[in-house]
Amino acid sequence: MARKSVLLPVPEPSWFTPKWLLVIFCVINLLTYVDRGVIASNGVNGSLGTYTLSGTCTSGSGIQGEFNLTNFEDGVMSSAFLVGLLVTSPIFASLAKSVNPFRLIGVGSSVCTLAMIGCGFSFNFWSITICRMLVGVGEASFISLAAPFIDDNAPVGQKAAWLAIFYMCMPVGYALGCVYGGLAGTHLNWRFAFWVEAIVMLPFAILGFIMKPSQLKGFAPAESKKALISIDTAVPEVEDTEALNVKVSARSMEEESSHVFSKLVHIQDPQREQNFTQTINSSSFLGMQCASINLSQFSRFIEDIEVLLVDKVYVVNLLGYCAYNFVLGAYSYWWPKAVYNIYNTSDADMISGGMTIISGILGTLAGGYVLDCMTSTVSNAFKLLSVTTFVGAIFCFTAFCFKSMYAFLALFSIGELLILATQGPANYIFLHCVKPSLRPLSMAISTISIHIFGDAPSSPLVGFLQDRINNWRETALILTSILFPTAGIWFIGIFLHSVDRFNEGKEGEVTEVDISNTTPLLEPKVAETRNSSPDQP
Repeated sequence: MARKSVLLPVPEPSWFTPKWLLVIFCVINLLTYVDRGVIASNGVNGSLGTYTLSGTCTSGSGIQGEFNLTNFEDGVMSSAFLVGLLVTSPIFASLAKSVNPFRLIGVGSSVCTLAMIGCGFSFNFWSITICRMLVGVGEASFISLAAPFIDDNAPVGQKAAWLAIFYMCMPVGYALGCVYGGLAGTHLNWRFAFWVEAIVMLPFAILGFIMKPSQLKGFAPAESKKALISIDTAVPEVEDTEALNVKVSARSMEEESSHVFSKLVHIQDPQREQNFTQTINSSSFLGMQCASINLSQFSRFIEDIEVLLVDKVYVVNLLGYCAYNFVLGAYSYWWPKAVYNIYNTSDADMISGGMTIISGILGTLAGGYVLDCMTSTVSNAFKLLSVTTFVGAIFCFTAFCFKSMYAFLALFSIGELLILATQGPANYIFLHCVKPSLRPLSMAISTISIHIFGDAPSSPLVGFLQDRINNWRETALILTSILFPTAGIWFIGIFLHSVDRFNEGKEGEVTEVDISNTTPLLEPKVAETRNSSPDQP
């Protein structure tokens, strides 16, 4: 049988270059974490009122003071956004196979913008908690799709560095949020902090709806899928045998059911009977096709999940990242309040924010740069993760042992820099230990897992621990000690057999959702599909 070569048209590239794509994603990521810093800052989060035995009373401030929240309730409120993120993350990742990802980001960002406005109008614990849940929808639409896009378009020798730039926006955004929240809460009102956030986020929500369609490596664009359908009808001799059998069986069932039904209704007019039969046949066939597609997509989704969960490299990296985010999540929320109480300084928002900005920029960029210098491989990424986490844990633990604030700041800044250097390498492993078509799902599952087992429970648990022992220094030391077993988990990954699957399946593999492209999505290109007979190479 002769070989058929068909050229599949790919959409023209959008107006933006890969660098512009990186800038846009970084700004959205930055704004997402500014929101985290705002609600954690002392100026917005506030504190409970105090009552002394002598009869002296001070009124509470911020969210905690206005709604009279315990530390546990305060921690629950901080983790509420994770509900929206966890529920909608796999949905957005699955829809990325059939819907323009930028539209998904636009939808999520719009929901996030409205939720931020709602936070400013909240009137009790439950109203602000529900709004925080909806804020998580914005991150869910974005976080599982942005990293694969960036990895597609980054220069070959700078992939870890580009990822590091993107993930640098997380600690920097949080730190800026702390500073901004402290200023807004002090000079205006904590509600204004959320309203200004919504105004800044709105243009990026609109941008998601107007950006031209693009595709991810490992997925066919809508135009290519249509081309594949036309190929299927134009070249029937290469049609898949199993699919053909299904169609024949479906047609037989439709004809029989239509014949029986027409007898039951006793249609007298032959023309009407013919039209009725044709309508029944077409609608039945479409219904069976939709049911078959939905079942196939669900089955494929389950299979993809199984592939990820049996991959030892992926699982070990995921376990380490969950433990890491357990500590980092609690740090990010309780850090300003802990510094305020341990060292009795009213500038805790500025101090913690300033330290995190510097450590976040230097540490995260250094992690990606060093991995590129070491040659970006999964094994080298595990080496970098285990060493930086272990040494960083030593500095952070020692810092909390000092009563001098200056000694604490010097040691903790070094420890924080080393700990934040893990962002790029950890996410590099998530993207490169799986084949291209699984990368959005890989990022979605990692996001869900690190929140369910990481920062979602850590903030309430640390708040509960502090309510019981009432000593922020001891609470901080207990939390920091978790970084040591985290380094041990990543150390195990060094000895696992790892394969970089970034270009896996690019040769001769064309499916409706798995067409690999070897060049970045923003470069004009033409994908070629070949159907070969068994007797030809």
